[in-house]
Amino acid sequence: MPKRLPDTIAPSWLVVQLLGTLFFAATLLTAREANPWVWTAYGVATACWLGFVLQTQRRPKTAAALLAAASALPAVIVGWAGDSSAILLSVIALGRLATLTTVSVGAIVATSLLDGALAVTSHALADRSLGESLADAGVMLLLVLLGLNRRQYEVQATQSKALLAQTRFAQAEHARAAALDERTRIARELHDVLAHSLGALRVQLELAEALLAERSDVDGALRSVRRSRKLAADGLAEARDAVAALRRDVLPLTETLAAVAAAHARDHGVDVAFDADGETRALPSAAVVALAGVAREALTNAGKHAPGEDIRMRLGYAPGVVRLDVRNNLGAFTRTGEGFGLAGMRERLALAGGTLTAGPEDADWRVLAEVRT
Repeated sequence: MPKRLPDTIAPSWLVVQLLGTLFFAATLLTAREANPWVWTAYGVATACWLGFVLQTQRRPKTAAALLAAASALPAVIVGWAGDSSAILLSVIALGRLATLTTVSVGAIVATSLLDGALAVTSHALADRSLGESLADAGVMLLLVLLGLNRRQYEVQATQSKALLAQTRFAQAEHARAAALDERTRIARELHDVLAHSLGALRVQLELAEALLAERSDVDGALRSVRRSRKLAADGLAEARDAVAALRRDVLPLTETLAAVAAAHARDHGVDVAFDADGETRALPSAAVVALAGVAREALTNAGKHAPGEDIRMRLGYAPGVVRLDVRNNLGAFTRTGEGFGLAGMRERLALAGGTLTAGPEDADWRVLAEVRT
Protein backbone atom coordinates (compact mmCIF):
# COMPACT_ATOMS: atom_id res chain seq x y z
CA MET A 1 0.00 0.00 0.00
CA PRO A 2 1.58 3.34 -0.99
CA LYS A 3 2.45 5.69 1.82
CA ARG A 4 0.41 8.86 2.09
CA LEU A 5 2.41 12.00 1.42
CA PRO A 6 2.60 14.38 4.33
CA ASP A 7 0.15 17.29 4.29
CA THR A 8 3.02 19.80 4.34
CA ILE A 9 3.99 19.01 0.75
CA ALA A 10 2.63 21.66 -1.62
CA PRO A 11 0.03 20.54 -4.19
CA SER A 12 1.26 20.15 -7.78
CA TRP A 13 -0.73 23.12 -9.12
CA LEU A 14 1.01 25.46 -6.65
CA VAL A 15 4.44 24.16 -7.67
CA VAL A 16 3.60 24.78 -11.33
CA GLN A 17 2.38 28.31 -10.53
CA LEU A 18 5.59 29.12 -8.68
CA LEU A 19 7.77 27.77 -11.48
CA GLY A 20 5.80 29.71 -14.08
CA THR A 21 6.12 32.89 -12.06
CA LEU A 22 9.88 32.35 -11.70
CA PHE A 23 10.20 31.85 -15.48
CA PHE A 24 8.17 34.99 -16.07
CA ALA A 25 10.38 36.99 -13.71
CA ALA A 26 13.62 35.58 -15.15
CA THR A 27 12.50 36.43 -18.69
CA LEU A 28 11.70 40.02 -17.74
CA LEU A 29 14.96 40.44 -15.82
CA THR A 30 17.02 39.23 -18.79
CA ALA A 31 15.05 41.11 -21.47
CA ARG A 32 17.05 43.51 -23.69
CA GLU A 33 14.32 45.84 -24.83
CA ALA A 34 14.54 49.56 -25.66
CA ASN A 35 10.94 50.30 -26.71
CA PRO A 36 8.84 51.49 -23.74
CA TRP A 37 5.54 50.41 -25.32
CA VAL A 38 6.90 46.85 -25.58
CA TRP A 39 7.62 47.02 -21.84
CA THR A 40 4.08 48.24 -21.36
CA ALA A 41 2.81 45.09 -23.07
CA TYR A 42 5.15 43.02 -20.89
CA GLY A 43 3.81 44.76 -17.77
CA VAL A 44 0.16 44.13 -18.69
CA ALA A 45 0.95 40.47 -19.56
CA THR A 46 2.72 40.08 -16.21
CA ALA A 47 -0.27 41.60 -14.38
CA CYS A 48 -2.54 39.15 -16.20
CA TRP A 49 -0.28 36.27 -15.16
CA LEU A 50 -0.30 37.36 -11.52
CA GLY A 51 -4.08 37.72 -11.67
CA PHE A 52 -4.27 34.17 -12.97
CA VAL A 53 -2.07 32.92 -10.12
CA LEU A 54 -4.24 34.65 -7.51
CA GLN A 55 -7.62 33.66 -9.00
CA THR A 56 -6.92 30.13 -10.24
CA GLN A 57 -8.52 28.38 -7.24
CA ARG A 58 -11.34 30.80 -6.46
CA ARG A 59 -12.43 31.86 -9.94
CA PRO A 60 -11.05 29.39 -12.49
CA LYS A 61 -12.89 30.88 -15.49
CA THR A 62 -11.62 34.38 -14.78
CA ALA A 63 -8.13 32.99 -14.21
CA ALA A 64 -8.22 31.19 -17.57
CA ALA A 65 -9.27 34.40 -19.34
CA LEU A 66 -6.41 36.30 -17.72
CA LEU A 67 -3.98 33.56 -18.75
CA ALA A 68 -5.21 33.74 -22.35
CA ALA A 69 -4.62 37.49 -22.29
CA ALA A 70 -1.14 36.95 -20.82
CA SER A 71 -0.29 34.73 -23.81
CA ALA A 72 -1.88 36.97 -26.45
CA LEU A 73 -0.30 40.32 -25.48
CA PRO A 74 3.34 39.22 -26.06
CA ALA A 75 2.27 37.53 -29.29
CA VAL A 76 0.94 40.86 -30.57
CA ILE A 77 4.28 42.64 -30.17
CA VAL A 78 6.63 39.70 -30.83
CA GLY A 79 7.59 41.13 -34.24
CA TRP A 80 8.87 44.38 -32.72
CA ALA A 81 10.57 42.86 -29.66
CA GLY A 82 14.30 43.34 -29.42
CA ASP A 83 14.97 39.75 -28.31
CA SER A 84 13.16 36.48 -27.66
CA SER A 85 11.54 37.65 -24.40
CA ALA A 86 8.16 38.24 -26.01
CA ILE A 87 7.85 34.74 -27.47
CA LEU A 88 9.07 33.24 -24.17
CA LEU A 89 6.40 35.09 -22.17
CA SER A 90 3.75 34.04 -24.68
CA VAL A 91 4.66 30.35 -24.69
CA ILE A 92 4.95 30.23 -20.87
CA ALA A 93 1.38 31.50 -20.54
CA LEU A 94 0.11 29.43 -23.49
CA GLY A 95 1.76 26.25 -22.22
CA ARG A 96 0.20 26.76 -18.77
CA LEU A 97 -3.19 27.38 -20.36
CA ALA A 98 -2.93 24.07 -22.22
CA THR A 99 -2.54 22.21 -18.90
CA LEU A 100 -5.73 23.55 -17.32
CA THR A 101 -8.43 20.93 -16.85
CA THR A 102 -11.03 23.63 -16.22
CA VAL A 103 -10.75 24.78 -19.84
CA SER A 104 -12.00 22.72 -22.76
CA VAL A 105 -9.59 21.41 -25.36
CA GLY A 106 -11.47 23.39 -28.01
CA ALA A 107 -10.87 26.65 -26.14
CA ILE A 108 -7.18 25.81 -25.71
CA VAL A 109 -6.76 25.03 -29.42
CA ALA A 110 -8.63 28.20 -30.41
CA THR A 111 -6.43 30.33 -28.13
CA SER A 112 -3.26 28.73 -29.49
CA LEU A 113 -4.37 29.34 -33.10
CA LEU A 114 -5.18 32.93 -32.25
CA ASP A 115 -1.78 33.45 -30.61
CA GLY A 116 -0.04 31.85 -33.58
CA ALA A 117 -1.93 34.06 -35.99
CA LEU A 118 -1.08 37.16 -33.92
CA ALA A 119 2.60 36.21 -33.88
CA VAL A 120 2.75 35.62 -37.65
CA THR A 121 0.88 38.88 -38.29
CA SER A 122 3.21 40.76 -35.95
CA HIS A 123 6.24 39.39 -37.78
CA ALA A 124 4.74 40.37 -41.12
CA LEU A 125 3.93 43.94 -40.00
CA ALA A 126 7.41 44.34 -38.54
CA ASP A 127 8.96 43.10 -41.80
CA ARG A 128 10.51 40.07 -40.16
CA SER A 129 11.42 36.98 -42.16
CA LEU A 130 8.99 34.16 -42.74
CA GLY A 131 11.40 31.75 -41.05
CA GLU A 132 11.26 33.70 -37.78
CA SER A 133 7.47 33.76 -37.80
CA LEU A 134 7.26 30.04 -38.52
CA ALA A 135 9.83 29.31 -35.79
CA ASP A 136 7.81 31.23 -33.21
CA ALA A 137 4.61 29.51 -34.35
CA GLY A 138 6.37 26.14 -34.11
CA VAL A 139 7.52 26.88 -30.55
CA MET A 140 3.96 27.80 -29.61
CA LEU A 141 2.65 24.58 -31.15
CA LEU A 142 5.25 22.51 -29.29
CA LEU A 143 4.41 24.10 -25.91
CA VAL A 144 0.69 23.60 -26.52
CA LEU A 145 1.21 19.93 -27.31
CA LEU A 146 3.33 19.46 -24.17
CA GLY A 147 0.68 21.26 -22.11
CA LEU A 148 -2.11 19.14 -23.54
CA ASN A 149 -0.14 16.01 -22.71
CA ARG A 150 0.23 17.22 -19.13
CA ARG A 151 -3.47 18.08 -19.06
CA GLN A 152 -4.38 14.57 -20.17
CA TYR A 153 -2.22 13.15 -17.37
CA GLU A 154 -4.01 15.31 -14.79
CA VAL A 155 -7.41 14.32 -16.18
CA GLN A 156 -6.49 10.65 -15.90
CA ALA A 157 -5.18 11.19 -12.37
CA THR A 158 -8.43 12.89 -11.37
CA GLN A 159 -10.47 10.11 -12.92
CA SER A 160 -8.33 7.53 -11.14
CA LYS A 161 -8.91 9.26 -7.80
CA ALA A 162 -12.65 9.37 -8.46
CA LEU A 163 -12.64 5.71 -9.45
CA LEU A 164 -10.65 4.81 -6.34
CA ALA A 165 -13.12 6.72 -4.17
CA GLN A 166 -16.03 4.93 -5.85
CA THR A 167 -14.29 1.58 -5.41
CA ARG A 168 -13.70 2.23 -1.72
CA PHE A 169 -17.30 3.30 -1.30
CA ALA A 170 -18.50 0.17 -3.10
CA GLN A 171 -16.24 -1.97 -0.92
CA ALA A 172 -17.57 -0.30 2.21
CA GLU A 173 -21.16 -0.84 1.05
CA HIS A 174 -20.37 -4.45 0.19
CA ALA A 175 -18.87 -5.00 3.64
CA ARG A 176 -21.91 -3.36 5.22
CA ALA A 177 -24.28 -5.54 3.18
CA ALA A 178 -22.27 -8.64 4.08
CA ALA A 179 -22.45 -7.70 7.77
CA LEU A 180 -26.22 -7.22 7.50
CA ASP A 181 -26.57 -10.56 5.72
CA GLU A 182 -24.53 -12.24 8.45
CA ARG A 183 -26.65 -10.65 11.16
CA THR A 184 -29.78 -11.82 9.37
CA ARG A 185 -28.37 -15.33 9.09
CA ILE A 186 -27.47 -15.43 12.77
CA ALA A 187 -30.91 -14.12 13.75
CA ARG A 188 -32.56 -16.73 11.52
CA GLU A 189 -30.47 -19.57 12.94
CA LEU A 190 -31.13 -18.57 16.54
CA HIS A 191 -34.80 -18.14 15.83
CA ASP A 192 -35.07 -21.54 14.13
CA VAL A 193 -33.32 -23.26 17.01
CA LEU A 194 -34.73 -21.43 20.00
CA ALA A 195 -38.25 -20.56 18.86
CA HIS A 196 -39.25 -24.18 18.37
CA SER A 197 -37.41 -25.68 21.36
CA LEU A 198 -38.35 -22.99 23.87
CA GLY A 199 -41.92 -22.77 22.60
CA ALA A 200 -42.44 -26.51 22.99
CA LEU A 201 -40.72 -26.45 26.38
CA ARG A 202 -43.05 -23.71 27.58
CA VAL A 203 -46.09 -25.69 26.48
CA GLN A 204 -44.95 -28.78 28.41
CA LEU A 205 -44.17 -26.78 31.55
CA GLU A 206 -47.56 -25.05 31.40
CA LEU A 207 -49.18 -28.45 30.97
CA ALA A 208 -47.31 -29.82 33.99
CA GLU A 209 -48.41 -26.81 36.06
CA ALA A 210 -52.03 -27.26 35.00
CA LEU A 211 -51.97 -30.98 35.80
CA LEU A 212 -50.66 -30.30 39.29
CA ALA A 213 -52.80 -27.24 40.06
CA GLU A 214 -56.12 -28.34 38.59
CA ARG A 215 -56.10 -32.12 38.68
CA SER A 216 -53.34 -33.00 41.14
CA ASP A 217 -52.16 -35.44 38.49
CA VAL A 218 -48.62 -36.09 39.66
CA ASP A 219 -47.96 -38.85 37.14
CA GLY A 220 -49.15 -36.75 34.21
CA ALA A 221 -47.14 -33.77 35.41
CA LEU A 222 -44.09 -35.97 35.80
CA ARG A 223 -44.43 -37.20 32.24
CA SER A 224 -44.70 -33.61 31.06
CA VAL A 225 -41.61 -32.66 33.02
CA ARG A 226 -39.70 -35.56 31.50
CA ARG A 227 -40.74 -34.44 28.04
CA SER A 228 -39.60 -30.96 29.00
CA ARG A 229 -36.22 -32.34 30.01
CA LYS A 230 -35.90 -34.13 26.68
CA LEU A 231 -36.88 -30.95 24.85
CA ALA A 232 -34.25 -29.00 26.76
CA ALA A 233 -31.58 -31.60 25.93
CA ASP A 234 -32.59 -31.64 22.26
CA GLY A 235 -32.67 -27.84 22.14
CA LEU A 236 -29.20 -27.66 23.66
CA ALA A 237 -27.86 -30.11 21.09
CA GLU A 238 -29.48 -28.14 18.27
CA ALA A 239 -28.10 -24.89 19.68
CA ARG A 240 -24.61 -26.39 19.70
CA ASP A 241 -25.04 -27.46 16.09
CA ALA A 242 -26.25 -23.96 15.19
CA VAL A 243 -23.26 -22.36 16.91
CA ALA A 244 -20.93 -24.73 15.05
CA ALA A 245 -22.64 -23.77 11.79
CA LEU A 246 -22.24 -20.07 12.57
CA ARG A 247 -18.56 -20.46 13.43
CA ARG A 248 -17.77 -22.18 10.15
CA ASP A 249 -18.59 -21.21 6.59
CA VAL A 250 -19.39 -24.81 5.72
CA LEU A 251 -20.52 -27.32 8.34
CA PRO A 252 -19.50 -30.83 7.18
CA LEU A 253 -22.83 -32.67 7.12
CA THR A 254 -21.35 -36.10 6.43
CA GLU A 255 -18.90 -35.88 9.33
CA THR A 256 -21.62 -34.49 11.62
CA LEU A 257 -24.01 -37.37 10.87
CA ALA A 258 -21.21 -39.90 11.22
CA ALA A 259 -20.44 -38.50 14.67
CA VAL A 260 -24.13 -38.68 15.66
CA ALA A 261 -24.33 -42.30 14.48
CA ALA A 262 -21.13 -43.26 16.32
CA ALA A 263 -22.33 -41.62 19.54
CA HIS A 264 -25.68 -43.45 19.40
CA ALA A 265 -24.00 -46.78 18.70
CA ARG A 266 -21.64 -46.25 21.64
CA ASP A 267 -24.37 -45.15 24.05
CA HIS A 268 -26.91 -47.86 23.13
CA GLY A 269 -24.67 -50.77 22.27
CA VAL A 270 -26.14 -51.28 18.81
CA ASP A 271 -24.75 -51.16 15.30
CA VAL A 272 -25.57 -47.95 13.42
CA ALA A 273 -24.53 -48.42 9.79
CA PHE A 274 -23.97 -45.03 8.20
CA ASP A 275 -22.91 -44.35 4.64
CA ALA A 276 -23.13 -41.49 2.19
CA ASP A 277 -23.29 -41.43 -1.58
CA GLY A 278 -23.35 -38.81 -4.28
CA GLU A 279 -21.16 -35.78 -4.82
CA THR A 280 -20.76 -33.92 -1.55
CA ARG A 281 -21.55 -30.19 -1.71
CA ALA A 282 -21.95 -27.31 0.68
CA LEU A 283 -25.40 -26.78 2.19
CA PRO A 284 -26.92 -23.83 4.04
CA SER A 285 -26.24 -24.07 7.75
CA ALA A 286 -30.00 -24.16 8.49
CA ALA A 287 -30.34 -27.30 6.35
CA VAL A 288 -27.33 -28.96 8.01
CA VAL A 289 -28.66 -28.24 11.51
CA ALA A 290 -32.13 -29.49 10.57
CA LEU A 291 -30.83 -32.73 9.06
CA ALA A 292 -28.58 -33.36 12.06
CA GLY A 293 -31.61 -32.84 14.30
CA VAL A 294 -33.66 -35.32 12.25
CA ALA A 295 -30.89 -37.92 12.54
CA ARG A 296 -30.64 -37.40 16.30
CA GLU A 297 -34.41 -37.62 16.79
CA ALA A 298 -34.77 -40.69 14.56
CA LEU A 299 -31.99 -42.51 16.43
CA THR A 300 -33.49 -41.54 19.79
CA ASN A 301 -36.90 -42.89 18.75
CA ALA A 302 -35.31 -46.11 17.50
CA GLY A 303 -33.47 -46.53 20.79
CA LYS A 304 -36.66 -45.92 22.76
CA HIS A 305 -39.14 -47.98 20.74
CA ALA A 306 -36.85 -50.67 19.29
CA PRO A 307 -34.09 -51.14 21.85
CA GLY A 308 -31.25 -53.39 20.83
CA GLU A 309 -32.11 -53.23 17.13
CA ASP A 310 -29.51 -52.20 14.61
CA ILE A 311 -30.10 -49.07 12.55
CA ARG A 312 -29.24 -48.14 8.98
CA MET A 313 -28.69 -44.49 8.06
CA ARG A 314 -27.88 -43.24 4.57
CA LEU A 315 -27.13 -39.74 3.35
CA GLY A 316 -27.63 -39.21 -0.36
CA TYR A 317 -26.66 -36.23 -2.52
CA ALA A 318 -28.76 -36.09 -5.68
CA PRO A 319 -29.19 -33.27 -8.21
CA GLY A 320 -31.19 -30.55 -6.50
CA VAL A 321 -31.93 -32.50 -3.33
CA VAL A 322 -30.24 -34.07 -0.31
CA ARG A 323 -31.90 -37.07 1.39
CA LEU A 324 -31.40 -38.56 4.84
CA ASP A 325 -32.88 -42.07 5.18
CA VAL A 326 -32.99 -43.73 8.63
CA ARG A 327 -34.39 -47.28 8.97
CA ASN A 328 -34.74 -49.93 11.67
CA ASN A 329 -36.60 -53.22 11.96
CA LEU A 330 -40.37 -52.68 12.07
CA GLY A 331 -41.07 -55.93 13.88
CA ALA A 332 -39.38 -54.74 17.03
CA PHE A 333 -40.72 -51.20 16.75
CA THR A 334 -43.33 -50.54 19.44
CA ARG A 335 -44.67 -47.32 18.00
CA THR A 336 -46.47 -46.74 14.72
CA GLY A 337 -47.51 -43.09 15.08
CA GLU A 338 -45.65 -39.83 14.88
CA GLY A 339 -44.63 -38.23 18.14
CA PHE A 340 -43.88 -34.71 19.16
CA GLY A 341 -40.16 -34.98 18.31
CA LEU A 342 -40.69 -35.86 14.66
CA ALA A 343 -43.41 -33.22 14.38
CA GLY A 344 -40.90 -30.68 15.62
CA MET A 345 -38.31 -31.90 13.12
CA ARG A 346 -40.90 -31.57 10.37
CA GLU A 347 -41.31 -27.93 11.30
CA ARG A 348 -37.54 -27.37 11.40
CA LEU A 349 -37.13 -28.94 7.97
CA ALA A 350 -39.94 -26.80 6.58
CA LEU A 351 -38.04 -23.69 7.74
CA ALA A 352 -34.99 -24.98 5.86
CA GLY A 353 -37.03 -25.73 2.73
CA GLY A 354 -37.32 -29.48 3.36
CA THR A 355 -39.91 -32.18 4.04
CA LEU A 356 -40.13 -35.14 6.42
CA THR A 357 -41.98 -38.44 6.12
CA ALA A 358 -42.04 -41.16 8.78
CA GLY A 359 -43.85 -44.49 8.94
CA PRO A 360 -43.71 -48.18 8.14
CA GLU A 361 -42.35 -49.29 4.79
CA ASP A 362 -42.06 -52.99 3.98
CA ALA A 363 -40.37 -54.54 7.04
CA ASP A 364 -38.84 -51.28 8.29
CA TRP A 365 -39.76 -48.15 10.15
CA ARG A 366 -38.46 -45.42 7.92
CA VAL A 367 -37.73 -41.74 8.51
CA LEU A 368 -36.96 -39.82 5.32
CA ALA A 369 -35.88 -36.20 5.27
CA GLU A 370 -35.41 -34.28 2.02
CA VAL A 371 -34.01 -30.80 1.55
CA ARG A 372 -34.07 -29.00 -1.81
CA THR A 373 -30.79 -27.31 -2.76
